Amino acid sequence: MIMEGRVAVNGKVLDSPVLNATLADRIEVDGEAIRGIERTRLWLYHKPSGLVTTNSDPEGRPTVFDNLPEELPRVMSIGRLDINTEGLLLLTNDGGLARVLELPTTGWLRRYRVRAYGEIDQAKLDTLKDGIAVDGVLYGAIDAVLDRAQGHNVWITMGLREGKNREIKNVLGALGLEVNRLIRISYGPFQLGDLPESQVQEVRGRMLRDQLGPRLISLKPREWSCARTIPPTDGPRAFG
Repeated sequence: MIMEGRVAVNGKVLDSPVLNATLADRIEVDGEAIRGIERTRLWLYHKPSGLVTTNSDPEGRPTVFDNLPEELPRVMSIGRLDINTEGLLLLTNDGGLARVLELPTTGWLRRYRVRAYGEIDQAKLDTLKDGIAVDGVLYGAIDAVLDRAQGHNVWITMGLREGKNREIKNVLGALGLEVNRLIRISYGPFQLGDLPESQVQEVRGRMLRDQLGPRLISLKPREWSCARTIPPTDGPRAFG
């Protein structure tokens, strides 16, 4: 876009991307000023099965971002859900917030409802509280409660804090179960509730601050604010 002469800073058309711009600069693309930094926003999204959590997929599979409501601004996901996993996915317009909430040190509990083929009892599920190693990968403590048996399947509620790739499927597979449905019902303090599939619900600013708490807010870069429209900045940001 720059080499095509479409980008201008303070009225001067750029011929190179080598430029530092600050929030005080006016940046235009095709003659229209780009918007400044918006306040931090967070949405709950009920992801259906069959969507990949990526902006584009080399295999041409449908993505979460292709199926979001049109009124949403550009957003990113906080963590990912496998293509066949459904349920709660957090979306935000703030990369800093996403990084903070994805940190292992955040320690937020993720809860899932799991349907799996096979038989198991509560005593065997209780062994997961001590962690388990599967194919050389060590998984931390998992809280698992057997809800009910349904034909040849069992329903289990599971809570975990690490969220390693395919963790639930691998762990239950090691116990002789085959997962055939996986629904994330909560991510930290945020609940899926009765949010309809493929719909989004915004978490309002005050509620967002209350749910994050002072510890997580302190981890976020200082320019973040749920209440301010234009956060402060200490220096230049790279443009291009």
